[in-house]
Amino acid sequence: MGKPKRERALKDTEARAITRMIRVSPRKLNLVAALIRGKKASAALADLTFSEKRIARDVKKTLESAIANAENNHDLDVDALVVAEAFVGKALVMKRWSPRARGRVGRIEKPFSHLTIVVREAGEAA
Repeated sequence: MGKPKRERALKDTEARAITRMIRVSPRKLNLVAALIRGKKASAALADLTFSEKRIARDVKKTLESAIANAENNHDLDVDALVVAEAFVGKALVMKRWSPRARGRVGRIEKPFSHLTIVVREAGEAA
């Protein structure tokens, strides 16, 4: 006996991908996520390819994963996909210490983030 099957959280025309524990602050990651929100998937991939932000590579991987999930798991049309949601969550923060003058310490925080990208199949109107 297993657990009963859980209802799908997303609609039938949606697919998502989640990347956890990305070594960047949520504030910086949200700048790149805002760059692709609401765009067609192909345009978002092109923007991420030519972005000069270091974290754009990881965001592009997550978007490609969401597109692959839509195609393989949910039989959605890849050409009609739109980035419906791209949101960032805060993960843990590693605390480190750096010696400073006169016996004091400086606190260094190394934050991590979670990224979730939801792609949706747009209708004929889009």
